[in-house]
Order: sequence, then C-alpha cells, then structure tokens
Amino acid sequence: MAIVTYIISYQEDGYLILDGLLSPAECDELRLRMGEIVDRMDVPEHCRIQFSTNHDEQLKTQGNADYFITSGDKIRFFFEKGVFDDKGDFTVPKERSLNKIGHALHAYEPLYKTATHSPKIQGIAKKLGLKSPVILQSMYIFKQPGIGGEVTPHQDATFLHTEPLGRVMGVWIALEDATLDNGCLWFIPGSHNNGITRRMVRTPEGTYPLTDFVGREATYDDKLFIPAPVKKGGVVLIEGEVVHKSEQNASEKSRHVYTFHIMESQETKWNPENW
Repeated sequence: MAIVTYIISYQEDGYLILDGLLSPAECDELRLRMGEIVDRMDVPEHCRIQFSTNHDEQLKTQGNADYFITSGDKIRFFFEKGVFDDKGDFTVPKERSLNKIGHALHAYEPLYKTATHSPKIQGIAKKLGLKSPVILQSMYIFKQPGIGGEVTPHQDATFLHTEPLGRVMGVWIALEDATLDNGCLWFIPGSHNNGITRRMVRTPEGTYPLTDFVGREATYDDKLFIPAPVKKGGVVLIEGEVVHKSEQNASEKSRHVYTFHIMESQETKWNPENW
C-alpha cells in the first residue's frame, strides 16, 4: 500500500494498522525488561488500587487516588480487579496481577525510550505531517490471560484534551499477537469526526475527588465496531477522537502491548485541566 493510501486510510477511519514496526526479537526484549521491572515490584499497601474505564469506578478509584493523579512523570503500577484479598495480599502470582504500568516508561526506562523515539516512529510522525511532536505518556498494558479486563468504549481525547482537537495520536505496539480471543482493539471507523462527549478534568485544589468528568460517554451500537487484530511487532495508530474498545481476555494467552501518545505541539494548546 502506498504512503498516500496509508495517510488517507488513517484520516478517513481514525486508525491504521501497520505490520512489522518491531522485529520479534525487539518485542521479546521489551517483554523481558518488563518482566524484570515486575519481578522487583514492591507495592505499598495504599497503592493497591484497581484500574477501570467505567465512568463511576474511575471517579472512585483513579480520580480519588493521588497515586494515579501524580503518575504522569513516574513509573507506577495499576492492577486488575479481584487480584487482592481483603487483607491486600495477592490472590494470583504478582506477574499476573497487573493491568498496566505507566505513565513515564518513555522517560526513565532506556529500552522503552529507544523504542519510543526510534527512527521508524519519527518517520511515521513525519509522514503524517507532524511538525513538532512531543510524547505525552506511555504505558505497558498486560491484558492478562483469563482476567484481563474489558476496556469500555472511549476516546483518548477524553483524557488528553487539546485545543484544537485532533492533535493527539496513540501508538499501540503489539508485543504479542493481538487476536479476537485475547482482546484485540475494536474501532468505529470514522467516529473521530464527531467530536468528544466527555472530558476528564482536574477538580479545584483541595477538593475530592481529584478528578471529575464533564459530560458522559455516549452509548454506541455494538454493530458499528470493527475488530483490529494485529500480529506481534505490528502497530495500531489511533487518532485521539476515534471511539475504540477491547473485550475481556478470556483466553489462556496474554496480550502484552507497549503504547504511548504523541501530540502535535505546534499551534496546539494543552488543556491545563488534564489530569
């Protein structure tokens, strides 16, 4: 497919799948390093919160937790539901407990920094017309076998709001095959042309919860979603306003992903109310 066709596809659909961004060996190296990070993980009791994109649960867990709100320039751990007992002890092996690690792997982990700023990524950004791209955040998402939670329909611009809109792109790199069975992404093609329906904003200092939502997530027809499976080493480019989701991983295989967000900073205002 010609470069022009790729660009048109991304602009029309709001997402684009590209094969072979990383080699299998590069994927394995990133996974091995993450295994080392998890192996050394020592999680304080107050940090054992659970991660969800459900509206009310986000307010209760993420927004009300200083651990989340101050994680933008740190490497911190976020867990799946049900992996702690009433005493706060793991009910599963700790390497199977994590939902994600974020949000500054690109800044503090050399291997992830190299992957984030690689010539291939820079080439993609240039071909899509970015003039002054900056990295907003990065995450390692585990999608654990059997318990990897559903990610409900959402738009990334809800959490990473800019003026004007359309200046944020997610880069979602599959470190393992992402399939229908283990929770690949699903998109509503063209939905990035309809604006956003809610925003996550910081509340005034000294008030709780620490974040709130302006608006509500729209209700979407499941029939509109198109699956986006991708092979190990492939990448999905995600326009900030496109509606997407992933189902629970009920399979016996994990679906590890390294993902980060790029913003075009030229003539763009980063919303100070962002978390």
